[in-house]
Amino acid sequence: MINRLKKFAALGLVVMLGLGPAFAEQATPETGSVRNSLTKAHIYLLAGDYRRALEACQKDIDDAPSVEAYIHVTYVFHAIDAYLDHLSREERWNTVEQLYLNLAYKDPQDLIDPPGGLARMAKEMIQTSVQQQSDVSAAMATRLNKSEADRLWQQQTQWRQANPQTWWTGIPDAWR
Repeated sequence: MINRLKKFAALGLVVMLGLGPAFAEQATPETGSVRNSLTKAHIYLLAGDYRRALEACQKDIDDAPSVEAYIHVTYVFHAIDAYLDHLSREERWNTVEQLYLNLAYKDPQDLIDPPGGLARMAKEMIQTSVQQQSDVSAAMATRLNKSEADRLWQQQTQWRQANPQTWWTGIPDAWR
């Protein structure tokens, strides 16, 4: 059990360190690159592959840090949180465990040391981590450009209101 917690803590640390501080000047993203990664993230969200959705958004931050890139990764964190809430309300604990495995597994060597945690405990650990990371990435986006961050959050709020039962399975129409 402690080995599983260590792996989960390491995953959270990798995600947190990958976000990095926003000390440099605001970079201008290459529109095609951001759109391509966002399209991939949208497909991954539809498939329920939240790890790859996070990775696609993280690639945008690594390649061309921008307010949009930070908002997009924050949105994926929020989507994971909402999906977990949805699953727990419906008491779909097997699916919570599948989400945990999706986030924990990346490489073939993971197959020889599977985490296999308890679903309810996995839910709490994942939600705590994504809530903390979404706060960090949202703050970074705001530091880069508050008015642009506000505009993007207004778009996602409209998306959530229009799709209250499924918003976490995709991205706002305005972001496509």
